[in-house]
Amino acid sequence: MSDQIRFSGVTVNAPDALALARFYADITGGVAHGSAHWATATGPNGDIGFQQVADFRPPSWPEGEPPMLMHLDFFVDDLEETSARVVAAGATRFDFQPNDDHCLVFADPVGHPFCLSMWAEPEL
Repeated sequence: MSDQIRFSGVTVNAPDALALARFYADITGGVAHGSAHWATATGPNGDIGFQQVADFRPPSWPEGEPPMLMHLDFFVDDLEETSARVVAAGATRFDFQPNDDHCLVFADPVGHPFCLSMWAEPEL
């Protein structure tokens, strides 16, 4: 027995869990599994879980109601090429870009913000 806590993953709310899992599987080269109620996107570098919520409201970016509580970050080699890929998959690039020299912020198909970043490691 141990009191060790190991991070397992993150779960994101969605109006249709499987549809959003398919989007993230598409952009990461992964596979989506599950149903409209609970699904995962299993990719080469980890998994993202999705759960259906009846009263889903997309968060506002960069501020507003409902507030953004979290966002996902993805490391990329080429912002221009990967930006085109995620837009073709259904993402929308936000007008407000606080770090567009190394990072771009998008909304997934249901409005969750996510970033494509060229930083290999976050600066602390």
